[in-house]
Amino acid sequence: MSQFVLQDFIGSEVERSYAESPVVILPIPYEATTTYRKGCEWGPDALLEASHQLECYDDELRRETCFDVGIFTHGAIADTRQNPGLSAEEMLAVTSETTQNLLQDGKFVIALGGEHAITTGVVKGHLEFYQESFTVVQIDAHADLRQSYEGSEHNHACIMRRVMDLGLPSLPVAIRSLCREEADLLAAKEIPVIWAWEMQNDPNWIETAIANIKTEKVFLTIDLDGIDPTLIAGVGTPEPGGMDWYSTLRFLRRLFREKQVIGCDIMELAPLDDSVVSEYTAAKLVYKLIGYWYENR
Repeated sequence: MSQFVLQDFIGSEVERSYAESPVVILPIPYEATTTYRKGCEWGPDALLEASHQLECYDDELRRETCFDVGIFTHGAIADTRQNPGLSAEEMLAVTSETTQNLLQDGKFVIALGGEHAITTGVVKGHLEFYQESFTVVQIDAHADLRQSYEGSEHNHACIMRRVMDLGLPSLPVAIRSLCREEADLLAAKEIPVIWAWEMQNDPNWIETAIANIKTEKVFLTIDLDGIDPTLIAGVGTPEPGGMDWYSTLRFLRRLFREKQVIGCDIMELAPLDDSVVSEYTAAKLVYKLIGYWYENR
């Protein structure tokens, strides 16, 4: 992957100052534990570059979201391209601290990864700020509930186990790949799961999902392999059978309408050399998140 220059989300012509912007895009190009296809440290740059091709008008929301909402793009943190020896503990510390600082300034944070292990730091930052429980809604192909993987408790395959360690409830959505350890843990802890195969057969799966969220506040983490790889192939471990575009949007809009979404992240974009579809789709997804948040702020 050739090097990108970090750009503003959508473009400088709509970028506002930090003080004027309730929404902050936080790029975190950290990659250390990917186990199959690598390259997610380039995900934030690719997404930001692709965002310049977005149309400002949202036909669903009937507004030019980027002109209605101030959007500020933060400088990259925990960048393993600049600091390849960065430890997971260092990454989590700077991620949590930066997230807390942004929340203290009243910002709605959308973090861009990078590998999914980053989410521990983003979630911890929200927990330290809010000092109350919230549900982590996880769109993902994989359960990510291993205690450790390849010798690390901060492997990208362990993120939701670390969320569990923080004492937070979760709702996994679109899961379709897991090991026996994870299956047994889901059963033992009675964690509700919206399985991908069930979503294909149940027209009411969104109602079931919303009903299983017992807290008012929600943090949303999206591993892009939760989306079907025919839409987003540029991920570390593409898994067939994921969510399609419009069912994803229907679920997200309902989530923002019925719950207080306090923050989001988009993880595991690993851009392909010969296609821009993945990063463009991911950029449009970020834009939809901003629109849904503004609609229900």
